[in-house]
Amino acid sequence: MHATERFDAKTLDEARRALTADLKSAGLPSAELDARLLVGAAVGLDLTGMVRAGNRRLVARECDQLAEFKERRLAGEPVARLLRAKEFWGLPLQLSPATLIPRPDSETVVELALEMERHERRLGSPLRLVDIGTGSGAILLALLSELPGATGVGTDISAAALRTASGNAERLGLASRAAFVACNYAAALSGVFDLIVSNPPYIRSSEIASLSPEVRQHDPLLALDGGPDGLDAYRSLIPQAVRLLAPGGALVVEIGYGQGVAVLELMAAAGLTPAGPPKSDLAGIPRALAGRNLPR
Repeated sequence: MHATERFDAKTLDEARRALTADLKSAGLPSAELDARLLVGAAVGLDLTGMVRAGNRRLVARECDQLAEFKERRLAGEPVARLLRAKEFWGLPLQLSPATLIPRPDSETVVELALEMERHERRLGSPLRLVDIGTGSGAILLALLSELPGATGVGTDISAAALRTASGNAERLGLASRAAFVACNYAAALSGVFDLIVSNPPYIRSSEIASLSPEVRQHDPLLALDGGPDGLDAYRSLIPQAVRLLAPGGALVVEIGYGQGVAVLELMAAAGLTPAGPPKSDLAGIPRALAGRNLPR
């Protein structure tokens, strides 16, 4: 199928195979999955529905939508941006241009945060959480889904991101336990919290241009750029988090490649005690780091 060929008169199965071939010829490694997701979105069917309706022919509006998806995907736009949705921790999340695409690497933060909480299991008052720079709400909502008695606050400097996060909380039935506040990191918060998490911007400014086009051209720069050494966000958020942490409370952050020692030093300088070595992601890269506010 040539790039200019349309999907007119094709069945769902034929359209999926044709789109897969196009995406493969463009060198996209996830061509089969991408094609299945895009055809499903164009016709409004999940995988089961597509299997059952594989011999149904596309109608005109479906052909037009799929042609648009194809053009944008071949131009490098991620599938999650095309669908404005991404699954994280098993939760279906809506996205917007103001939010990062939540990635499996960030699930390491959720895993470590849950380990920290279960190690320091509290009785009595419900657990209080903060997600600094919440974006789509991915990490906060994943934790709330695992901790039924917990309540949480997500902060973000972007009002558009907070609208997206709030909508996700509503759709997931978590809105009664989640609040969202517009501020720079945690500057507007007060009170005492048991667990604070964050996936801050940590890419060195000089490295932004070398990121893949899918990231560089489609993720918000504010959520990527960590300053000259990639550590600007940690310098701001760690002292703010310490101010809010309850005795025994923990801060868990995502880190970039090779940043573990520097972030541990920033935590120690702010009065936090390292809570073990960094937790690695599925690729074996240290990805999440925790510090605890030990009583003095």
